[in-house]
Amino acid sequence: MRRLVLLSLAMIGFVAAKAQTVVTITDADLQPNQTYNWTKDNIYLLDGFVFVDSGATLNIEAGTVIQAKETPTTGDNASALIVASTAQIFATGTADEPIIFTSELDDVNNPSDLDETDRGLWGGLILLGPGTIGNTTPTTGIEGIPVSETRAIYGGNDDDNNVGTLQYVSIRHGGANIGEGNEINGFTTGGVGSGTTINHIEVIANLDDGIEFFGGTHDASNLVVWGVGDDALDLD
Repeated sequence: MRRLVLLSLAMIGFVAAKAQTVVTITDADLQPNQTYNWTKDNIYLLDGFVFVDSGATLNIEAGTVIQAKETPTTGDNASALIVASTAQIFATGTADEPIIFTSELDDVNNPSDLDETDRGLWGGLILLGPGTIGNTTPTTGIEGIPVSETRAIYGGNDDDNNVGTLQYVSIRHGGANIGEGNEINGFTTGGVGSGTTINHIEVIANLDDGIEFFGGTHDASNLVVWGVGDDALDLD
């Protein structure tokens, strides 16, 4: 059934049936003020909370698969990709070659291995920016990440900020709960500005909300959420 959702978006894009190198990514592998290029000839395995840190840029090629560990070796409560407030991500998939974020248990070439009941197998994708938020303070920490993590702080007064581009991205089987009432959404933005491009995003089988926007001024279009445990689209 999951493939029916993808058909509705014309986002069928299977990884070629060939041996691929699995590249494990921990937080230590991405440093501030650096540029990183992830390509479709590898599978990238997130191990713990991985931050695209201050001043860094992450480029992800169309057709790339990013998987995540359910039980990180790093001691973190979940695996997730978090783009910090002054970093950028350019994940530009296509209708034929979407970029896929999913669990390490998901064989994206096998439509029958996981279904909409397989939720909470990893965290999710989080984009942060320095834009206006509806909060009692101008900045705060994002939901789903421990409050002690200062790199997860977002908010400010730069409403034109550009966190990058997300197009034709599929996010599957996430939503890990790191504590009571502190779940990770499939796709989260916080304080992201109008310079950011977000369209053709799909979230499948997330344990908590599919997509949640915390403040910010960005647009978003062509969003599909299916099989999630809480809200499809939540605005704070």
